[in-house]
Amino acid sequence: MSVDVKICGISTPEAMDAAVEAGAAFVGLVFYPPSPRAVTPEDAAALAARVPGGVVKTGLLVDADDAAIEAILNEVPLDLLQLHGSETPERVATVKARFGLPVMKVVKLRQLGDLEAAEPYLPVADRLLFDAKPPAEMKDALPGGNALAFDWSILKGRTWPLPWMLAGGL
Repeated sequence: MSVDVKICGISTPEAMDAAVEAGAAFVGLVFYPPSPRAVTPEDAAALAARVPGGVVKTGLLVDADDAAIEAILNEVPLDLLQLHGSETPERVATVKARFGLPVMKVVKLRQLGDLEAAEPYLPVADRLLFDAKPPAEMKDALPGGNALAFDWSILKGRTWPLPWMLAGGL
């Protein structure tokens, strides 16, 4: 099994250069304004211009509508869309078809039973990303990037028909 690294939440030229120089296969730009690592499309375009070919420029979106995605893609040449909200499988398929880019759907996990949430996305997503589901009492939790881990052993021995990534408290 090969391992690729994605550095997400890049918001400065220095961070982008460091991620690329360190060999990240994916770099992530956050388009979710409540996040402290969010970037504007204009800033993201400047950051993306620093990325050499072969490194996947990923746009992290949370329940974004078509107009928001279109506005981002008009400015930023992304290679992959990461849907990190409560997007349904139908929405994932629509985004993929409308914008012609591969889609990575985030599935939030806390316990073994949460893996069932991945199943409906298998026919429509190009990749999965497993992230920690924040506890209900964590009222200020973001959709991701909360520095929380889950019990990674629940993935042990599991095979997926799609490439997948791991996030959350790494």
